[in-house]
Amino acid sequence: MKAPSAPLLFPGLLGAGFATLQPRVRALHLREGVQHLSGEVEVARGTRWLSRLCAWATRLPPAGNAPITVEIVALPGHERWTRHIAGHAMPSRLWSRDGLLLEKLGPATFGFRLRAEDGAIAWRVERVQVFGLRLPAKWFEDVSARESECNGRYRFDVTAALPLAGLLVRYRGWLHVD
Repeated sequence: MKAPSAPLLFPGLLGAGFATLQPRVRALHLREGVQHLSGEVEVARGTRWLSRLCAWATRLPPAGNAPITVEIVALPGHERWTRHIAGHAMPSRLWSRDGLLLEKLGPATFGFRLRAEDGAIAWRVERVQVFGLRLPAKWFEDVSARESECNGRYRFDVTAALPLAGLLVRYRGWLHVD
């Protein structure tokens, strides 16, 4: 007898809240397999040395306005995302544990609590590990993401700032999602 497969990540983590999402947000997270998306992104980067070091370690994109392509490989229980911005690849792996969405970017693994809010998905950091060492979640209060729909387009807005380092990155834009 075949064991039942795990649900796709976002519907599984959001539960009943998933049905309240705007259509393009829901569509992006309901596709199993490989999808290729394209759009535009605006990236701002911090200028402090510590900010630049953290951004380099987690492979954050360079500053500027550019086209973006995103490859998402979604399988039950885990996903791989690779964002391509201005010739720069930013890969990450996503999976769930203890009700959190875990995302591994370079040596850092973030634990996000996802919430459905006004048809959008809000991501908030609850835990972080770097090289396996647990860091205080309070340091990451200014790391967040939001997925929404505006004028028929899937939109994303991601901000990462840390005490002492300041802004690491803010990238926001849109993707074509049918």
